[in-house]
Amino acid sequence: MTSRDVRRRVPRTDTVLAEPAMVAAAERLGRALVKDAVAAAQERARSGAIAPEDVPRAALDALPATATRLAPVLNATGVLLHTNLGRAPLSPAARAAVDLAAGTCDVELDLTTGGRGRRGAAAVDALLAAVPGAAAAHLVNNGAAAVALLATALAAGREIVIARGEMVEIGDEFRIPDLLTATGARLREVGTTNRVTRADYAAAVGEDTAMVLKVHPSNFVVSGFTRSCDVAELTGLGVPVVADIGSGLLAPHPLLPDEPDAASALAAGADVVTASGDKLLGGPQAGLLLGAPGVGAEIVERVRRHPLARAVRVDKLVLAAVEATLRGPVPPVRVALDTGRDALRARAERLAARLVAAGVDATAVDSDSTVGGGGAPGVVLPSAAVALPERLAAALRAGRPAVLGRVDRGRCLLDLRAVDPGSDDALAAAVTAAAAIPAARA
Repeated sequence: MTSRDVRRRVPRTDTVLAEPAMVAAAERLGRALVKDAVAAAQERARSGAIAPEDVPRAALDALPATATRLAPVLNATGVLLHTNLGRAPLSPAARAAVDLAAGTCDVELDLTTGGRGRRGAAAVDALLAAVPGAAAAHLVNNGAAAVALLATALAAGREIVIARGEMVEIGDEFRIPDLLTATGARLREVGTTNRVTRADYAAAVGEDTAMVLKVHPSNFVVSGFTRSCDVAELTGLGVPVVADIGSGLLAPHPLLPDEPDAASALAAGADVVTASGDKLLGGPQAGLLLGAPGVGAEIVERVRRHPLARAVRVDKLVLAAVEATLRGPVPPVRVALDTGRDALRARAERLAARLVAAGVDATAVDSDSTVGGGGAPGVVLPSAAVALPERLAAALRAGRPAVLGRVDRGRCLLDLRAVDPGSDDALAAAVTAAAAIPAARA
């Protein structure tokens, strides 16, 4: 059969789009997306890659599950909070809350009176209940916005005292000093890269000082001849003390003894604590501001009423997810953090045995995982993984769902700490499918 004959047999676009399965797909995903998939399948048929009669099936197989280009990924890297994968996965309770909020809801309405209500009141109440030492709270769209809004409201045209060793880069070339000076504040650096004392802070504080800012260096560790000041040492200087704890840990955790938490920072004397919502809290991306009774609460209220607060406010989806994360069951990040190596090793052994039975070269091995996402630097979490041939790494990334592992010493390791146990069947199926791809293509 000639190539011309094959092209004549390729079904017309309107004929394919009229098929019931295509009509249903268009209703779910939109006609434009489905039409593009049909066009791509037709081109494959014209080139001889598929038979003309397979165009409808090929188009359907190429369609995404939803009308977004985002693809689901099983995080088998061993990094609990992987920034490139969106950090914390939401809990089922938070996902259900987002689904509810996606429609019309009482985000800013008092259903009792019929009048306007306080936006985000339920999420704020949940945050205050989770951190009893706070007297006021506010939410913005991310942790950097919380710091920037605070600096704008308190320190525009004035000085912020900060240790040189805490002038950190927070990722993708965004740096704390650049963020702060962009608000109009001036920075008064104290101490050296590795050492700072209370006397350094005291000498720098003056009439033009708006606040002392303590930033947790959450993505690196400085060791050796070092000294820093904790929050308690910074109180009594006559200016507000702001602690940016970063990772969103609200209370102490036994596995993370050196990770600052909101409750402890407030108890130690911080007037305001800022943190992220999508890290160890286990919720959506958000910036949290918590004010201590007195000055701290006044500052949070001042921040809330600042004109810039409107530009960085969170939407109804985030408010719903934050509240559900705080009020609902333990979120996946905390479950994963608290899971012991024995439980992970048992899962790895079951998965490896299952894969071996399917003809896959798989072995259960011990592994080390990390918190990641700018939290608990240097902390190693004992874990377990399934070791596979290195060649499967690329094939797993190309699968549906995609699986992201890590390559280590010639093996592809699928660390199970950040993989929900309910996804083990999907993980096994993904590995089996990837192993079936010829080595030359994988």
